[in-house]
Amino acid sequence: MPRYFIDLHDGANLVRDHKGFDLPDLAAAQAQAVRMMTRIAQGLSDPQVRQDYVIAVRDEQGAVRLRLRLSYDVEPG
Repeated sequence: MPRYFIDLHDGANLVRDHKGFDLPDLAAAQAQAVRMMTRIAQGLSDPQVRQDYVIAVRDEQGAVRLRLRLSYDVEPG
């Protein structure tokens, strides 16, 4: 089973996944990354500044196979 690594960058810090996930295919790795991004979105509060998050999914060779982006910004009307 392939191993995928899911890294998170929050605009200031990069958290690299050194353990990885054994997943059957890239679609399963994408689903795992979406679950992680959903948890991040659920934890957001009223920002003072724009918040940007990027998840990169790497394969066993280190190649980035997917990127997911989440931006959170409140613009007063």
